Amino acid sequence: MKLPSSLLLLPLSAAFFTGCDRTPAEQTARMVNLQTVQSGPRIQARELDGAIRRQPGNAALYARRAVFRLDAGQTGAALQDINQAIELDDAPGEYYFTKARALRSQGRLQATLAAAREASKQGFSSPDLNLLVGETNLAAHNYEAALDHLDRTLLQEPDHAAALFYKGLAYLSVADTGQALDYLRASLARDPRQPETLHQLAFLSNAYRLPANAATYAARGLKLAPGYGPLWYDHGRQFELQNQPDSALRYYRRAAQLDTTLYRADYRLALSEYKLRHYAAALPHLQRALRRAPRLPNARQMLAESYEALGRYPAAAAQYRVLVTEQPGNKRWTYKAWKIGNRARGVFTDTIRRAATAPVEPISASRPSL
Repeated sequence: MKLPSSLLLLPLSAAFFTGCDRTPAEQTARMVNLQTVQSGPRIQARELDGAIRRQPGNAALYARRAVFRLDAGQTGAALQDINQAIELDDAPGEYYFTKARALRSQGRLQATLAAAREASKQGFSSPDLNLLVGETNLAAHNYEAALDHLDRTLLQEPDHAAALFYKGLAYLSVADTGQALDYLRASLARDPRQPETLHQLAFLSNAYRLPANAATYAARGLKLAPGYGPLWYDHGRQFELQNQPDSALRYYRRAAQLDTTLYRADYRLALSEYKLRHYAAALPHLQRALRRAPRLPNARQMLAESYEALGRYPAAAAQYRVLVTEQPGNKRWTYKAWKIGNRARGVFTDTIRRAATAPVEPISASRPSL
């Protein structure tokens, strides 16, 4: 699942600074005066370089720079800094919390959970720690654990928009759409400027054939984030549901341009080209869609048949063989794999000449006498 960083990472940095202000090892007189530091986490991280050179044994300096580097997207450097801080002083729980954030940014789910457990063990408690654990369990498909930690976040902070959002996604993952919609709407009410929340609501509205609702959510989202591909897809889908295919295709094309991983947009574009028998135009969209979603319904079939229609028999045969593997009892794919496989080898099964046989006497038109 794609992690909306604006919902997770920004609140977490604020939580870290609250913890850092209470760190006994931190001496304000030795620290850089943050009020005089230029804005931007990358610049703030560089401002700490000199202080660290002067005080290489100060764990709090490394921990502070790790947070800045993490907010600047320098995940590897942030992880090195926080590991150094822990090596110097392994007592503060917030250090492990920062480490968990860095590991989550690298997609290392189990390592994230281990670091989060250590943060809790060391006495660090925060709604955002439970949020991180809940979201990580959600990404790992541990839905019960995800809901448990998201509930803990909401007990600590009932209006936590990100926790409500992830709880909506958790219920969506277990096919409880009613609960999912309730929590997503609650999240939007508390933070109405989150494009990802608007996308999820638009997507669900389209799934339930409510294109007017989807159009409202998608339009709001595009005003906030005009470069966010999924919202362009959502807007295109509501046009398609309202029988406006030309408008839908324009939005799908824009979605695919903005986000090359958006396989649904590629699938819709491919389907349109395939129906028009524009097989060459359908191919790149099908190839991209299948790289992201190998079991996308009908996409493999369209790819195989497009290759076949274009006379690219080896490629077509390879795709038919994949279909046979995916659906071993399907006689159609077994036949097509055999037939197109032969054609790829230059054996034309529909025109093979029969073996010559000796002539036989024609059957008499009259019935023989008994």
